[in-house]
Amino acid sequence: MDLGHLIPRSFKGKVRTAVRGEGIYLYDEEGNAYIDGCCGALLSSIGHGVKEIADAMYSQLLTMEFAHPSRWNNTVSVEAAKELSSLTQEGLDYVWFVSGGSEAIESAMKMAIQYFVERDGKGSGKTEIIARWNSYHGSTTGTMGLAGSMARRRTFAPIFKEFPKICSHYCYRCPLNLTYPECGVACAHALEDEILRLGAERVAAFVAEPVVGSTVGGLHPPKEYWPIIREICTKYDVLLIADEIMTGMGRTGKAFCTQHWNVTPDMICSAKALSGGYSPVGAMVVTEKIATMIRDGSGSFQHGHTYNGNPVTAAAVVATIQYMKKNRTIENAAERGRQFDAMIPEFLSNPIIGEIRGMGLMRGFEIVADKETKKPFSPSVKAAALVTEECMKRGLVIYPGTGQIGGVAGDQFLFAPPLVSTADDLDEMKSRLLGGLKAAAEALKGKV
Repeated sequence: MDLGHLIPRSFKGKVRTAVRGEGIYLYDEEGNAYIDGCCGALLSSIGHGVKEIADAMYSQLLTMEFAHPSRWNNTVSVEAAKELSSLTQEGLDYVWFVSGGSEAIESAMKMAIQYFVERDGKGSGKTEIIARWNSYHGSTTGTMGLAGSMARRRTFAPIFKEFPKICSHYCYRCPLNLTYPECGVACAHALEDEILRLGAERVAAFVAEPVVGSTVGGLHPPKEYWPIIREICTKYDVLLIADEIMTGMGRTGKAFCTQHWNVTPDMICSAKALSGGYSPVGAMVVTEKIATMIRDGSGSFQHGHTYNGNPVTAAAVVATIQYMKKNRTIENAAERGRQFDAMIPEFLSNPIIGEIRGMGLMRGFEIVADKETKKPFSPSVKAAALVTEECMKRGLVIYPGTGQIGGVAGDQFLFAPPLVSTADDLDEMKSRLLGGLKAAAEALKGKV
C-alpha cells in the first residue's frame, strides 16, 4: 500500500492493510478474514462494527460534537461518568475523562501530587511516585519516567524525570532469585523498603498494572500481592494508583482486575476498551476523599486538555458500557477464561512455550529456546515476530512483545480475544494458535 504523506508506526515494517471489521474479524484488501485475537491492543473488546455504538456516536455528532470544557458542561459526559463509576469498587466515584491511556496516567500523577499540596500546603514534599520495572504506563514525557519498558524510552531518557522503581512479580524469572510461596511475596514488601529508603514524607503514590500487559505479556501476581501493596500504601500515607488500562472493562473476568482481590485503589486509570475501541478515550477514577480535597480546596484540578469530556467520546462510553451490561460480556469473559484454562496443557506441550500466564481473557505466552533452562532466543532470531506471522498466515492476530528480560532479551505475546467471543470462537482460535505455534517451533529448530 502506498502510504503517501502518512508517517506509519514503522517505515520498514511489512504490515497488511485492514479495510473492514465485523464482529471478532478484521478483513484485509484481498478479503481475507483474521480473528482479532488481541483486540488491537486490548481495546476492541465488544467486537467490530457494533451498530449501537456507531448510532450513539452519530446521534451525538448531530446533536453537539464539541463544547470546550473550560466554559461548558455537557450531560452526556455526566452520564458516562455515572456508567463508569457503576463498575468500579465502592467509593471510587469521581471521573476525569481524557483521550487516551497515557493522558489518564499523567492525570493521576498530577492529581496525586496536587492532592497532597491541597491537604498539606504548598510546602508538601510528597512528589515522588514509585513504579515498577517491567511495566508500561504510557509514552508521554511524564509517563515514560514511570515505565520500565526500556526499548520505548532509552532514546528519550534526557527529557524525562526518572521515578524510583521496584521489581515486578515475575515469578517465572524471579528478579530476587526466590521461589513462591516460600518467598513471602518479597516483591510486594519491596515497596515498603523503597518508601522507607526515600522517606514516606516524600512519596505521593505507587502505580502498577494489576496484570502486566505488553512488557511481560499477561503477568499476573500472586494472590497476596495486591492486598499487601494496599496495606503498605495505607500505612505510609501513599496513594495507590491501579493502571487498569489493559486489565479493566471486564478483560480479566471482573469489571476491574483489582476486584479479584477485594482491593480498592485510591485511583484507577482506564482507557482502551472503555469505549470499545470506537473513540479515543481515557479516564481517571478517584475516591471521594481525593475529589473532596480538590473541591473544598482550590476548587479545580490544575490540569486539562481540549478534549476533556468530549461529548462524542462520552456517547461511545455510555453505549459501550450499556452494551456490555445488556450482553453480560464481563460474565462471558470469566466463562471463556475458564474454557481457556482447560486448553493450557495442550499449548504448553509446544517446545517453545515456557510459560502461560494471565487471567480471564488476558493471557501471555513466554517463548523460549530451552524449556528446561528457560533460555530465551537471541533477539536477532526475532522469535515473537516469527510466531506472530505464522499465526497471521492462519488468520489469527496476536500481540507480540520483546525485552522482558533485563529490557534487552526475551520474546512473548499476548492472546486477548474479544469479550464477546463464544465457546466455538475460542475453540477455533485455539486451533489456529496451535497451528501457528507448531509451525513456528519447526522454523525455530536449531536457532538460539
